[in-house]
Amino acid sequence: MDVSNEPAGAILDLTLLRTFLEVVDCGGFALAADALALTPSAVSGHIKRLESSAGATLLDRTTRSFELTPAGETLYTYARNIVELEKEARARLSGARLKGRLRVGSSEDFAGAWLAEVLQAFHRAHPGASIELKVGVTADLLRQQARGKLDVVFGKQCARVPDDGELLWEEELVWAWGDEKPWRQEPQVPLAVFPEPCVYREAAIAALAQAGRAWRAVFESASMAGCLAAAQAGFAVAPVARSQLRAGLRALCADEGMPGLPPARFYAYARSAEPAAQALVSAVRQTGQRRRFAR
Repeated sequence: MDVSNEPAGAILDLTLLRTFLEVVDCGGFALAADALALTPSAVSGHIKRLESSAGATLLDRTTRSFELTPAGETLYTYARNIVELEKEARARLSGARLKGRLRVGSSEDFAGAWLAEVLQAFHRAHPGASIELKVGVTADLLRQQARGKLDVVFGKQCARVPDDGELLWEEELVWAWGDEKPWRQEPQVPLAVFPEPCVYREAAIAALAQAGRAWRAVFESASMAGCLAAAQAGFAVAPVARSQLRAGLRALCADEGMPGLPPARFYAYARSAEPAAQALVSAVRQTGQRRRFAR
């Protein structure tokens, strides 16, 4: 029987794959080097060795940035799965699967962006753990956490917060409006907003005030779906994170008279040192990195 022997260089080394993921997720070699406790030259060497093993160029590099090549896009997906499976296998073999009940608080848009994907990965690695989820406004959830009612809170801010919150990712905040609805500049900008306190509401009002634009809240709802529906109907414009845009919605731009908004920053507040809580935060962080949110 003939056996095809692949050259040793064709093996995809797990360490090199981890470095590749870190470079892409961090958005640069220097940041990846800091995260991996390596020198930038060592990181560059890892990427060159991985490209040699893969037999393809993975990154189109310039002096200041890089882009994934088609081969790099393909390998990124496989590398993420390989690294996650290796981590899961080690946890199962060591008997380190977590148990217990986690009380989790999340803002509605945060839950909508990551919940299904994170829960699938978390349950696969830790089937003995259970989650009790409460969706609400970040400020309210943090007050409940301070009273000991929540173990972990995932929420949003439009400004840097103290060190007790871990920045997971940030993304653009935009003005959502109906894709097929004409936009006309009215004397007062009609807003669809959450009730106070809401960081999106505060950011929108501050931006309009700085631009000298009058506004009025014509639609108020504690539901993100409600605010998006109002925007899609052309009833009011809604300030939301870009990831919340869906079919039937578009982002208004400066040419249409709308001022720029600060970025939306998504944080994890873990007051519990339990391994299950830390594992969940890690799962959320990795989900954000896979979706290439800017850090």
